[in-house]
Amino acid sequence: MSRNVQSLPSWLLAVLVAVSWLGLLVHNFLESVDGSTIAVGLVSAGLFLGWWRIPSRRSAMAWLLLGMGMVQFVGATVTVVPFGFLPFTPSQTLGHYLVHVEYGASQVPLAGVMIKQLLRDSGKSQA
Repeated sequence: MSRNVQSLPSWLLAVLVAVSWLGLLVHNFLESVDGSTIAVGLVSAGLFLGWWRIPSRRSAMAWLLLGMGMVQFVGATVTVVPFGFLPFTPSQTLGHYLVHVEYGASQVPLAGVMIKQLLRDSGKSQA
């Protein structure tokens, strides 16, 4: 595995990880959801620190950060609809929909930048 050159400023990734987590925080606060907010924030921060401080593992951390963003995006999308397999019945109000739009949208920048980083890195390793 080749050593990747950092092409994404660390401050920008820190901001995107924070935006992703703040989307979850706002959702959980407004929807009165307990539990995952701190754990997800700690995992995301740990992945960011790994990406930043361990350049040889940057690609792996980018994949994991992409996974975190995508899982949260899919979760924000799926849990707005009252599917029978969900262990709860989500409210069908405009406020609920808007909170889920906010939550899903807050994941897009992180996922997009991680996809761009991974594509750039895969192009470098093939060159």
